Amino acid sequence: MTEHDFSRISRYQERTFVPEGVDFNDRDEAVELYTQLLDRDIRSAKELEQWLKDCSELAAAVDQHGSILYILMTCDTSHAEHAYNYQKFIKDVVPAVKPLGDELNRKYLAMNDQFPLDAKRYFIFHRSVQTDVDLFWAENVPLETDVQLLSQEYQSVFGSMTVDFDGQEMTLPQMSKFQEEIDRSLRERAWRLTAQRRYQDQDRLESIFERMFSIRHKIARNAGFGNFRDYQFAGYHRFDYSPDHCKRYHETIERVVVPLWDKILERRRQQMKLAHLRPWDLSVDPFGRPPLKPFTTADQLTKGVSRIVRRIDPEFGDMFDEMRQLGLLDLESRKGKAPGGYQNTLSEARKPFIFMNAVGIDDDVRTLLHESGHAFHAMYSATEFLHTYRRAPIEFCEVASMSMELLADHHMDEFYGAEDHKRSRTTHLENIIHILAWVANVDSFQHWMYEHADHTRQDRIRKWVELYERFAGTLVDWTGLDLYKETLWHRQLHIFEVPFYYIEYGIAQLGALQIWQRSRKDLPGALNTFKKALSLGGSCSLPELFATAGIEFDFSEKTIRPLVNDIARELEL
Repeated sequence: MTEHDFSRISRYQERTFVPEGVDFNDRDEAVELYTQLLDRDIRSAKELEQWLKDCSELAAAVDQHGSILYILMTCDTSHAEHAYNYQKFIKDVVPAVKPLGDELNRKYLAMNDQFPLDAKRYFIFHRSVQTDVDLFWAENVPLETDVQLLSQEYQSVFGSMTVDFDGQEMTLPQMSKFQEEIDRSLRERAWRLTAQRRYQDQDRLESIFERMFSIRHKIARNAGFGNFRDYQFAGYHRFDYSPDHCKRYHETIERVVVPLWDKILERRRQQMKLAHLRPWDLSVDPFGRPPLKPFTTADQLTKGVSRIVRRIDPEFGDMFDEMRQLGLLDLESRKGKAPGGYQNTLSEARKPFIFMNAVGIDDDVRTLLHESGHAFHAMYSATEFLHTYRRAPIEFCEVASMSMELLADHHMDEFYGAEDHKRSRTTHLENIIHILAWVANVDSFQHWMYEHADHTRQDRIRKWVELYERFAGTLVDWTGLDLYKETLWHRQLHIFEVPFYYIEYGIAQLGALQIWQRSRKDLPGALNTFKKALSLGGSCSLPELFATAGIEFDFSEKTIRPLVNDIARELEL
């Protein structure tokens, strides 16, 4: 079992306000520090700026404490002490300090009226604080805690899912590798067993979601919104695009991307000489070649990715190797580990941590590259003193991660020979087409659900199937598998844990593809503007961040069609 010791990770800089030895799982100790900031007398713009620095120091310390508890809990969901500590923080401390955070925001707004700070420097910060103040309602704090605890329950349900496959207990992430096996009957058996295991908990998952949904509706109504979708857009600080822009994305994807996905599937069907594709035919090599096996150990994975990112840019290599040396990677899949992958930042250390479930497949390499892009982003923006400015909007955070995957395409020979390198690259480009459509599928489903707050479980099932067929096409034969098709969305943790956080992947993929286009013509120039944009963190608007990176913040057909045409040419379709 992996145990992480974060005590040896030094802070980025010494504390000047938060005392040593404070226990942030002690509600009274945390509250005392917030109260000190609230009670401080401010008499000048200089004192206000110092006060903001102290607020940022406290925010970073609390955030890092919560991050460590979350990391420990997800690395071993069966560990009773880790679960208890995380729950105590979420149930006792977070609800106590959230209202105080709102009071700090209100104090800042009042003080800035008296002692105005540099309007250009603080514009993004100011509008975000104003929005948070407008959205804050004390009645929502316990409701938000309830949702977070339900999210932990969702994690635990999936983290405990295992199957007995040929006499061996395996996690569901471990089972995914069998979808690349040549033996079709083995793939089908593994697929059905995994789907059955997920379906076994479908009623529990539906119940968790319905409780979340009900609470979120109350949260939105308390804050004066007609639906949770509009509340969440405001909460995500989506100042630069609206739900209508998202729907335009859905329509454009259906018109431009889905036809190419259909061509990809039809070519696969012909290559495999099948009358119909089945769900277990989508990941295997269509020519019957053995599955790509880029590595067998996590050490081989980390060393290979280290070499790749260093070839892209030596600075990336240094950053990745620093994470390895500090023990900030947890990569192997194992029983009790939460599903999925993420990058989390230790805000006081200003260092990233990467979590994933590697099982030895090509997608694991892509996942580590993806999360490394997030990690580099965190490290480039580490010099920013304002805690909130060290976090870019998610739409640009995902540009960082997806660009790293694309920039690595030419260096996958660190894991493969020439033929397998081409296979990996083809699979990656095909997956990009798939993810653009899948994002539209998931996002449109969320819009529908929260626009129709009175829908039933059966309504939800029908709508999911309708949208799935709209964006995934009808070339895959699901005969006899309807129950599994109807609940495919259960495995998309964003729908449960971070609603409406998914369109970002589509927007960002378009940005990453533009960086990929630029890099093929001028790699040094593309990297230079890319790194400049990363270093800005969240101090600029989305259009400004995209412009700094030399790309367009646009997800209309004008931008999407040329990118899709480029991929089609690369795929010879």
